Amino acid sequence: FLRRPFARESREASCRLKCHSLYIGIDCFVRSFVSYRGLLHPSTHSLETRHQTPSHKMSNLSALLSALLLCAGPTLPSSTGVRTATAFVPPSLVGPSASSSPTLVRPGSNSGLAAGGFEWEDPADQFDQGVENPYKKSEVLKAEGGADADAEGGEAGGEEDMKVDPARLLGPRLQGTNLYFVGMMGSGKSAVGDVVARRMGTYNYLDTDTIIEQATKMSIPDIFEAEGEDGFRDVEAQVLDTVHAYVRCVISTGGGVVTRIQNWSKLQTGIVVWLDVDPEVIIKRIEGDTNRPLLQADDPLQKLKDLLEDRKEKYAQADVRIEVGEDMDADAAADAVFRSLHDFLDDNPPAYLKAKAKAQAEGLDWVQ
Repeated sequence: FLRRPFARESREASCRLKCHSLYIGIDCFVRSFVSYRGLLHPSTHSLETRHQTPSHKMSNLSALLSALLLCAGPTLPSSTGVRTATAFVPPSLVGPSASSSPTLVRPGSNSGLAAGGFEWEDPADQFDQGVENPYKKSEVLKAEGGADADAEGGEAGGEEDMKVDPARLLGPRLQGTNLYFVGMMGSGKSAVGDVVARRMGTYNYLDTDTIIEQATKMSIPDIFEAEGEDGFRDVEAQVLDTVHAYVRCVISTGGGVVTRIQNWSKLQTGIVVWLDVDPEVIIKRIEGDTNRPLLQADDPLQKLKDLLEDRKEKYAQADVRIEVGEDMDADAAADAVFRSLHDFLDDNPPAYLKAKAKAQAEGLDWVQ
C-alpha cells in the first residue's frame, strides 16, 4: 500500500505508478508484437527474418497477453468512471474533501480502522482483574463488622472483619511483582516471609541465606570464617542477581544486603518491605543463637545497635516499613504487611494507569 499523509499526494503517487506501469506495458507490447511477427528473436532481441517455431510463437503470445495485463495498471473501477487508486490513507489524516478515498473497514462496522487494519486493544486490560483494596470495600466485610466499618469511614477494623483473606487479593494486584524483605538479623524476615507466601497462595518463598548454604555446602558462620564478610557479601550479591530474575516470589534477604549499592538495582525491581524491630526485642529472640557471626562479641546488644545505626538510612529507602512490636508474632506481622501493601498499591499505581486516567480525564481517547 501507498501511505501518504494526504489523499492528494496519494493520488499523485498512484498516477505516477500507473504511468510507469503503462510505460512498461507498452514497451513489452511492442517487443512482443515485433517478436511475434518474426522481426525480433525472443532470446537475443536481435533482428532476424528466420522462421519462428510453434514453441517460440506460443511464448510470444504469452508475453503479449502479459503486456496487455500490465497496460491495464493497478486500478479499480469507480462509479464516477474515473479509476481510483487503491492507496491506503489513515482515516484520521483524510480531510472532508477526500472522503471518497477508500479505507479499510471491519465487516459490520461503520467506522474506519487505524493504520494496520486493526483496532487497538490495551494489553493491560487483559491482566487487570479489577481487584481493589479490600480494607476500603464494605462488600468484603462480615455482617457483624459492617456497622463498625461504616462508622469508621468504610474501612475494616482488622482481619477478623474480612469475608476474604486480604492476602488472596494481593497477588492479582501485584501482577507478578516480587516482594523483598529486608531488616536486621533476627527481625523475622524468614518467618514472616514464609507466612506471607503461604497465605497469598500464588507466590513462592525464597530465602537467600538458605540458598547460599545449599549452593556452597557450607553454613553461614563457616563462610564468614573462610572468606570473611566481604566474601559472603559477594556470594550474597550473586544469589540476589539470580533470584531477582524470577517473578511471583517472596524473598527474604540477609541483614546486610542493603549495604551494597548494586544490590538495590535488583531489590527495586520489586517492592521492598522493611521489618523494623528494636534491638532489645531482637536480642531476646536470638539469645544463645551461634549462627550470627557478626554478633559474636562481648556486648551483642551494643554491636546490634551499631549495625542498625549504620544501616538504618539504607533500610529507610524501602517502599514499605512495618514496625514489629515485641508482642507481635509472624501472623500478626504478616497481617500488617498485607494492609500496608494494599495501601501502598493505592498510593502508587502503575505509571500507565496514571497516564490512562489523566488522558480520560481530559477527554482524550487512550489509544490515540
